[in-house]
Amino acid sequence: MSLSQAASVVEGIVGHDDSAVTAQDVSTYRGQGTSETMKALCWMGKNSVQVLDVARPKILEPTDVILKVTGSTVCGSDLHLLHGTVVQLNKGDILGHEFCGIVDEVGSSVRKVQKGKRYVASFQIACGDCFFCKQKLSSQCERTNANSTQRAMYGGQTAGMFGYSHFTGGFAGGQAEYVRVPLGDVNLLEIPEDVPDEKALYLSDVLATSYNAVHDTAVYPGDQVAVFGAGPIGQMAGIFAIGAGATKIIFVDTEPRLSFVKERWPKEHRDKLELLDFKKVSFGVTGKETVVSRLKELCGGRGPDAAIECVAGEYAKGWMHWLELMLGAETDTSEILNEMIEGVRSFGRCGITGVYVGYTNHFNIGSLMERGIRLIGNGQAPVHKYWEELLVQIQKGDLDPLQMVSHRVRVEDLDKVYHKFEKKEDGMQKVFVETKFSLPPCVGSPPLTRY
Repeated sequence: MSLSQAASVVEGIVGHDDSAVTAQDVSTYRGQGTSETMKALCWMGKNSVQVLDVARPKILEPTDVILKVTGSTVCGSDLHLLHGTVVQLNKGDILGHEFCGIVDEVGSSVRKVQKGKRYVASFQIACGDCFFCKQKLSSQCERTNANSTQRAMYGGQTAGMFGYSHFTGGFAGGQAEYVRVPLGDVNLLEIPEDVPDEKALYLSDVLATSYNAVHDTAVYPGDQVAVFGAGPIGQMAGIFAIGAGATKIIFVDTEPRLSFVKERWPKEHRDKLELLDFKKVSFGVTGKETVVSRLKELCGGRGPDAAIECVAGEYAKGWMHWLELMLGAETDTSEILNEMIEGVRSFGRCGITGVYVGYTNHFNIGSLMERGIRLIGNGQAPVHKYWEELLVQIQKGDLDPLQMVSHRVRVEDLDKVYHKFEKKEDGMQKVFVETKFSLPPCVGSPPLTRY
């Protein structure tokens, strides 16, 4: 039994609290679906996922909506599930928190969502009525995740999330041909006719997450910004930072992602782009060039005004953190956080958007305090706060999500795609996953790749 599964057993013994207004732990449709089957990507254990034929979902609650999935994707945070870093996964859980589709069925209490129309889902499941939902802070909904372990660890609970373990409610995800959407009137946004699935899909997470990273960290006109991680979230955070008036964007990553971002970067802003390959510099206490020293050099000797973390806490650079992660002495490394804190100017701002699960060691709180650094947990992005605004930007042509999309793949190949995405093979940045229900590709969509 893996650590992730063991944690789920413990939660089962402790029991959920009574805060949720929707059913918890419907992470597969075994015994809760129809007699018909569908293809879905399932977690089978640490570093193991498989595309299986599983039961199709059915309406369980009157506020449910059943979607025929026409598009999904793979997110960097899905790799934390693959690696078992996020706890409380069970064998057979259906993954995927970003998806769009056509409504196939609606529950008796659904009023807004209509059968046959196209919708994109938010990765979080919100009730629409609690303290946070009324402020559009949907990722912190108080009534869709009853997990007691998360409350004990964090002092509170996030909203429930699709396909992201029982730690976040245990909801089956959308890397499948069908998906059940609880509280459908709240968690689905209609897709206008002039917006293709290949653009609307990314409103579910990546666009809202990168937009939130920039605005929550606070990027002001004239700022110089370091973005740690040049994956899809980091790439789009750079784009949104330019939109906020930043005069320099420094991406800290390595190949092939730095080259991908450079090739797709807007021509009119090429003079604002800097690339810093962390593999070509040293780290830690050394007299050699480091990420920190390069950031100072690139920003007038002081460092950037703001830094945004778009990586995650599971990737250790040095042997000490690697060993502590292996031994369970910490759940997350503080190395990137320390580079941000030490790298920005005094009274600079550091925002954390990459997933951090629990606890870290060797955190440079001294630099944080003495130099007045603002450390901001950007949180799981409140999609409902931003998705209508971002949809308008797409409609006007001011925002093109396809600039980060490198591949179009089939749901049948998703288990292979996970491992290629993990290894960054074939220049894979962001994928569009089609199903048998997908519409013809839009202009600009990558050609279909089969594995």
